[in-house]
Amino acid sequence: MDSMLVLMLGVQLVLMGAMLYMFRSQMKLQQGKSVIMGTELVREGERLERMNTIALAPPLNEKIRPRSFLEIEGQEKALELLRAALCTANPQHVLLYGPPGVGKTAAARLVLREAIAGGRAPFLPDAPLVELDGTTARFDERGIADPLMGSVHDPIFQGAGMLGLAGIPQIKLGAVSKAHGGILFIDEIAELHPVQMNKLLKVLEDRRVFFDSNYYSPDDTRIPGAWHEIFQKGAPADFRLIGATSKGPESISEALRSRCVEIYFEPLKKEHLSSLVVRAAEQAGVALEEDVAENIALHAGNGRAAVNILQLALGLAEGKSERFLKNEDAWRIIRAGGYASHPERNPLSREDRIGVVRGLAVCHNPAPQGLVLEVTARCVRVGNRSGRLNVTGIIEEEEHLQSGRRLKNKSLVKVSVETVLTAMRSVADWDSADYDVHVHFPSGVPVDGPSAGLAIALALFSAYTGRSIPAGLAATGEVGIDGMVHPVGGLEAKLKAAGEAGLDQVLVAKENLVPGLGEGKAGRQVATVAVATMEEALQVVFPDFSRG
Repeated sequence: MDSMLVLMLGVQLVLMGAMLYMFRSQMKLQQGKSVIMGTELVREGERLERMNTIALAPPLNEKIRPRSFLEIEGQEKALELLRAALCTANPQHVLLYGPPGVGKTAAARLVLREAIAGGRAPFLPDAPLVELDGTTARFDERGIADPLMGSVHDPIFQGAGMLGLAGIPQIKLGAVSKAHGGILFIDEIAELHPVQMNKLLKVLEDRRVFFDSNYYSPDDTRIPGAWHEIFQKGAPADFRLIGATSKGPESISEALRSRCVEIYFEPLKKEHLSSLVVRAAEQAGVALEEDVAENIALHAGNGRAAVNILQLALGLAEGKSERFLKNEDAWRIIRAGGYASHPERNPLSREDRIGVVRGLAVCHNPAPQGLVLEVTARCVRVGNRSGRLNVTGIIEEEEHLQSGRRLKNKSLVKVSVETVLTAMRSVADWDSADYDVHVHFPSGVPVDGPSAGLAIALALFSAYTGRSIPAGLAATGEVGIDGMVHPVGGLEAKLKAAGEAGLDQVLVAKENLVPGLGEGKAGRQVATVAVATMEEALQVVFPDFSRG
């Protein structure tokens, strides 16, 4: 019995010794890991410090980034509207449309400072400006991560940490809450997932963002009180949205658009791009040979492209130790980069001509931009056969969304010509069947058809009667089969283009005319004449016109 007891005690001592040895070994291992982790953390800290000491020269585009609204080229009207929307006692949500490189992002970054300085807006001096890129704001259907709306990190997810191990759901606030009291700027907002747009719409309505979790219990005392409040009442998200996109309005949901002011930034003109190039050269401390800025502006599609061409050309000059940029260096970059020329439209003829009238069109790129085009008509009497109708030069294709389907309409210009010819029979006592009728539009210019009706009518009547049309006159309006002139869209952009082209007078539908339209470049005012019928239009253009 005694020997058995001694044996058992011996076994226990061996086991205790083994456990102590294992415990000591584990402690040494943990200490070793702690030393290694500590050493690695020190190395990471040192590596970060070294990285912070390295800084490359910023790109020239960054150096000339606008520091005030005055430095944003060619967007006076858009900036005026942006101030009216946000630098006021009741700031609104805003959507900015326009091609890349025209100042949308710069304006969004500057407007909060303008609003605070103005003293009327409700933004506090430390109001935040939170930026998000719609192309990288990933949407996770599982809800694990959402940089826009925020998310709940449930205990089951990897990386939940000590709180997760304890079964506590953790709230991660998103950009809508971080922007509370300030501005949330979403660049390329059209790239957001449709679900994200709908969630954003809900936040704009409630001014709070709500979270949910199957692991949340209002009775769980381990959950911090602030999280209890967020789970039960939502997180504050009262901000003003600025969304920018290089796409058209159709890329944004109608519900979101209805809650925002829409502002269009125009494509930069040659003089604006040239001014940017000169300012960038001054920033770089380089003189420009004559015509360098104009040549670069002629081949750059936007402000960033213009400065990029300049910076590459400066690299060539720097390689030759020159501080003077010659045209030859700029041309080498333009040719090597395959930059296409963007010449401004040739000046319109100032001579009165038969069968030629100025029409007005609008293209969306994505902002509406007015265009002046020449509509030309010829009428040739035929003998023993019926006349033919020929419409040439048109590029047209209209798309319409209806019940989720995308419908396309074509050949509307030809339909419009046929409508005008029918209406002309009762007004001018003219049967087009006796003539070969040819109507030509400038190729490469989009024409939507109906709005060109009034211009087509004037060109056809001029060609038929041999009477010339004043060179300074243009027309836009839809002509019905009864000769009535109906209103059309895009009139403001059209009249602005007419003013910039130096035209004097534009015929428009009576229902289309509203005060304040027609202001063009340098404040030029285009006279607008309202007509209700095609007959009235003919009387305005041809004073000796009489029915029959």
